[in-house]
Amino acid sequence: MIDSKEAAAALSDIDDMVARVRQSRIYDQASQIAIISGALVFAGNIANYFAAHYAFFIWPTVNILNVVAVVVISLPGPKRVARTFDFRVLAAFLLFFAFGIFCAVVLGHFGPREMGTFWPIYYMLFYCIAGLWFGRAFLAIGLAITILTLIGYFFITSAAFLLWMAVVNGGGLIVSGLWMRWGE
Repeated sequence: MIDSKEAAAALSDIDDMVARVRQSRIYDQASQIAIISGALVFAGNIANYFAAHYAFFIWPTVNILNVVAVVVISLPGPKRVARTFDFRVLAAFLLFFAFGIFCAVVLGHFGPREMGTFWPIYYMLFYCIAGLWFGRAFLAIGLAITILTLIGYFFITSAAFLLWMAVVNGGGLIVSGLWMRWGE
């Protein structure tokens, strides 16, 4: 027999383990999404650098592929027993994009450089917000990429800005995904 103090301690240990497993699963999926998104964003910036007149096609393609990647990663697979995809996530993505487009195109009338700055900062806002719930890695990633994006906006010449953003945004997401896999 165990007394009530031992039982409470055992339940507390179980709660701690459940919280660590939950955070580990969140970081596992988030790291996969960050790595894939980083590769897509890196490729999008490089493609935009070499073929700027196709930007209207490049970025919607990158965004659609990112949404598809999130859906695929969230679906149950051989290693996942439970379904983790929630259609509310898809609705959140659609609202996210709609609001971003409204702000950038309707309210802002942004040029290419401003668009190249707005979208990474807009995405990183949600990384920072996620960091308030899911761990400091998200907050650090969001703040670092935001600061580096602003440095590029204010100090990098227009010709090199897309290359800067490929490294900062795309590379930053890849590095952050790897960091989430091995850190935290």
